[in-house]
Amino acid sequence: MIVKRTDLTEKQNYTWIDARNIDRDDIAVLTDEYMIPSEVLADIMDQDEQARIEKEDDHILIICRLPSDEEDEDNPLVRTCMPLGMLLYPDKIVTITKEDSVVIDDLARRRVRSCPVDTKEGLVISILGRAALVYIRLLKYINRQKDLVEEQLQKSVMNYELIQLLQIQKSLVYFTTSLAGNEILLEKIQKTPFFRLNSEDEMEFLEDAITDNRQAIQMANIYSDILTGTMDAFASVIGNNMNIIMKRLTVISLSLMFPTFITGFFGMNIHIPGMESRWAWLILVFVCAAVALVGSYIISDRRNKLLLKANWESRSKKKSPSERKYLARKRQVLKGEDKD
Repeated sequence: MIVKRTDLTEKQNYTWIDARNIDRDDIAVLTDEYMIPSEVLADIMDQDEQARIEKEDDHILIICRLPSDEEDEDNPLVRTCMPLGMLLYPDKIVTITKEDSVVIDDLARRRVRSCPVDTKEGLVISILGRAALVYIRLLKYINRQKDLVEEQLQKSVMNYELIQLLQIQKSLVYFTTSLAGNEILLEKIQKTPFFRLNSEDEMEFLEDAITDNRQAIQMANIYSDILTGTMDAFASVIGNNMNIIMKRLTVISLSLMFPTFITGFFGMNIHIPGMESRWAWLILVFVCAAVALVGSYIISDRRNKLLLKANWESRSKKKSPSERKYLARKRQVLKGEDKD
């Protein structure tokens, strides 16, 4: 879809050719009518194209990275990025993107009032500044999604929640890479001699765009670091939960080993005292149950905790008076009983 826009502001002195969600026919129109080289269109259509600015004979080419509006049906938590091409001619500016974009849509519908869009250069920095704000908004949304997944993960030992966190991690990687490219582009725009801003308002807006972009980069890095630590921690928790389950199964197996040993002993073809009694089987059942309970207690966590507690108390009794006084003082401070 190609739309000509000349009504952004009353002082607009250029024509904005807005090409979004384009198909083959639109590509043919851009090539034949607007004389845009096919190599440039191929770069803009490349999903992995990096942000840059170039000076050609009759135009200036600027490519930046915008967050994509489309969500993957298989991976709904993955948010990717896409390139946006901006070609600046003397009397017009052409913006080309493969998909639709909320950044371009906001400016086209004049939802943003504070952007300096009177000139072509002002429109460029307005797009970059709006993109940084959209990145910040999406990063906050991704962080809220991460918190929801973490709440689910605390109640589960399955891998589905970890896969969701991995999808969020991929989104943060895409955002971090795109924001880093946009930061380099903004710095080049600020220093390049063939891209000059026309007013102090545009220069101030460019500074604000650089600040917002850096804030988005810091947010993405912080969220990514926190998410990496969270994934490692929850992976360890899931592993520990599985170890606890295996330990309980081992305790049950060892507990059943003692009755099996006794019944096997009494099942031998030899004479055993009391085997003629009518209550021998009942006595055998009680003996097996008692042995199983004793064996379970011996290898259980409760007994280990009691042993550790007794060992700690015995070590505490052997401490010197000064050490015991220090520990008592420390407990008072931790409980808030110290008034000094």
